[in-house]
Amino acid sequence: MAVRRLKALNGQGARTVLACVYGNRAYEDTLVELEDAARETGFRVIAAMAAVAEHSIARQFASGRPDEQDAQQIAAFAEQIRGKLSTNDLSEPKLPGNRPYKKAGGASIVPKATKDCNRCGVCAANCPVEAIHKGDPTKVDEKACISCMRCVAVCPQGARKVSPLLLSAASLMLKKVCSERKECELFL
Repeated sequence: MAVRRLKALNGQGARTVLACVYGNRAYEDTLVELEDAARETGFRVIAAMAAVAEHSIARQFASGRPDEQDAQQIAAFAEQIRGKLSTNDLSEPKLPGNRPYKKAGGASIVPKATKDCNRCGVCAANCPVEAIHKGDPTKVDEKACISCMRCVAVCPQGARKVSPLLLSAASLMLKKVCSERKECELFL
């Protein structure tokens, strides 16, 4: 989705900083994919960041992130970027990732409306990929859903849920790779 939206722009040589957020597991090829799309649309990549935030599905992982330590690290990185810009340094960072990109894996976890749903539409209005039907928020395009859990987070009734069985299975699978604190990765 981010790449599709980026490709709709024309960078006209503007310098840019790429940013992605991940839930303390991995961000895979996200930065190189963003870099390719940014270059294709005329942007000059001068820095990039993969920041850690609470995992969107298994929220016990990276709970409370970004935290004060992250904020300090990102603020210091912003100063480094400012310094790079002030000297007109247009060097491009070396970003980790694969070309061709690895195929995305894992099962999609699609939140569903519960009986508590009053069809207020807040979830549909906030879905970044418009997977929730605006006229009937109990209907979801499961192929369009990106499992970001935005609908769960914004529902004022707490009426959007993930199957407890799926959530438990996902948590067990993620435990080994998400339990230790990972740091934000910064590229100048």
